[in-house]
Amino acid sequence: MLPATIDSIDALDALLSEPTTHAIQTLAKLEGDLMLLGVAGKMGPTLANMARIASERAGVTRRIIGVARFSDPGAEAWLQRHGIDTIRCDLLDDAQLAALPEVPNVIAMFGMKFGSTGQEARTWAMNCLAPALVCRKFRRSRIVAFSTGNVYGLTPVHQPGAQATGSCESDPLAPIGEYAMSCVGRERMYAYCSEAYAIPTAILRLNYATEMRYGVLVDIAQRVWTNQPVDVCMGYLNAIWQADANAAALSAFALLARAPLVLNIAGPEILSVRKVAEEFGRRFGKRVLFEGTEGPDALLSDAERSHRLFGKPRVGAEQMIAWIAHWVRRAGPTLGKPTHFEVRDGKF
Repeated sequence: MLPATIDSIDALDALLSEPTTHAIQTLAKLEGDLMLLGVAGKMGPTLANMARIASERAGVTRRIIGVARFSDPGAEAWLQRHGIDTIRCDLLDDAQLAALPEVPNVIAMFGMKFGSTGQEARTWAMNCLAPALVCRKFRRSRIVAFSTGNVYGLTPVHQPGAQATGSCESDPLAPIGEYAMSCVGRERMYAYCSEAYAIPTAILRLNYATEMRYGVLVDIAQRVWTNQPVDVCMGYLNAIWQADANAAALSAFALLARAPLVLNIAGPEILSVRKVAEEFGRRFGKRVLFEGTEGPDALLSDAERSHRLFGKPRVGAEQMIAWIAHWVRRAGPTLGKPTHFEVRDGKF
C-alpha cells in the first residue's frame, strides 16, 4: 500500500529502500557479497539499503559494501547506520583501487555529468578510464553498470499516425555533446571488458530517476511554486520512481551476459513538460509561466523490455506528482541538484 503523502526524510528513505519481489528472489539466488562503487550519489544509499533488506528477506547473509570518496560525510554515516560497510576510495587512484577487497558482485554507479562542461578531460576519465580500471580489478566478478538514455540522442516526438515511444535498446546511438559521447565510451569499455575478461555484465540506461528531493518532476514543481517560467523546449520526458530503478538494478543480476545485456530503465509514460507543469499549477493554485516552444524531438527511452522482465514500476507519474506537490508545498528539503532537463545541446 502506498502512502497518501510522504512527510519525512526517514519515511522517504524507507520507501526508496523497499525491494520488489523480483529483487528479493534475485538476491536469494545470488552468491556472495555485493559492492556498490560510487555509492554516495543520489541513488546509491537507498540502493545499498535495498540490497541489505532484500538479502535479509531472502534469508541470505551477505556483506553490502559502499565505496566512494565520501566528500559528504553524512552519506557515509547514513550508510553505516543502516548496516552498510563503507570504504573510501578514489577509483582513479591505482593503489586505492587495488586495495579494495575482491567481491563476486559489483554495481558500478560512478560517473560524471554535471559540471562536465569545462572539465571534459575529467569527464572522460571518470566515464571511460575508470570503468576499464574497475573491470580489470573485478574481472572475476559479476557487474551491473549504470549508463544513461543520453547515449541515444533525441527521439522524434511525433511520427506519422502515432506518437513515438522513445528509443529502444537496439536503436543506433547518436550522442549529443561530450558528456553523452563519454557515456557511449563508458558502455564500450564495459562491453570490451565483458568479452575480454568473460565478465557477466548488464548495462542499465537510466532515464530519469525521481524522488522527492531531486529529479525532473521536482525541478518543474519548484519552478511553478516559485513563479519561475518553465522551459518547454525539451517538451517531453520519462521519469521513474527511484525505488523502482533501484529494484531493477538488483534484478538485473539474474540476467547478466557477456555481450553484455543492455536494458532501458524508465517509466512507461511519455510525459508532457507543459501538462506536468499545469498539473502542479492546479495543485498549487498558481498560474504557470512558460518559456520556449516544444521541440520536435526529446530525450525519450522505451523501457518495455525491462518492464516485461521485472514488472511495471510500482509508482506511476500521477502518484509521483501528488507526492512531490505535497513535499514542495510543505518546504521539504531538496538536494539542490537541478537536472538541467531542458538542455538540448548536451552541455551539462
